[in-house]
Amino acid sequence: MKTLTLTALSATLLAAAVQATAAGDPAAGQSAWERQVPARDGAPRSCVTCHGSDPRQPGKHVRTGKAIAAMAPSVEAERFSDPAKENKWFTRNCKWTWGRLCTADEQADIKAYLYSF
Repeated sequence: MKTLTLTALSATLLAAAVQATAAGDPAAGQSAWERQVPARDGAPRSCVTCHGSDPRQPGKHVRTGKAIAAMAPSVEAERFSDPAKENKWFTRNCKWTWGRLCTADEQADIKAYLYSF
């Protein structure tokens, strides 16, 4: 009986840990959002470079000049509603900004940060 109870408790704790990881950390997301990485030209680049420091406001791509809708789902209700589109943009923007793909934890943290507005 004790083994069964311990196993059930372990499964509950594991499920809670997985859910917490999937939910992301808004503070870590803000740190990732603001993290500056030198681009090929040596200029610092971060998410803020194009999206701005306030995700409730629209941004502007620094290279193309194209307008970017606000990132906060509280302003743009369709934000993060299409997983394929979300994956496409995380892939493209992480590579362009940081020179690599974002990890699943970084994506979850950034989303948690954007949902905090």
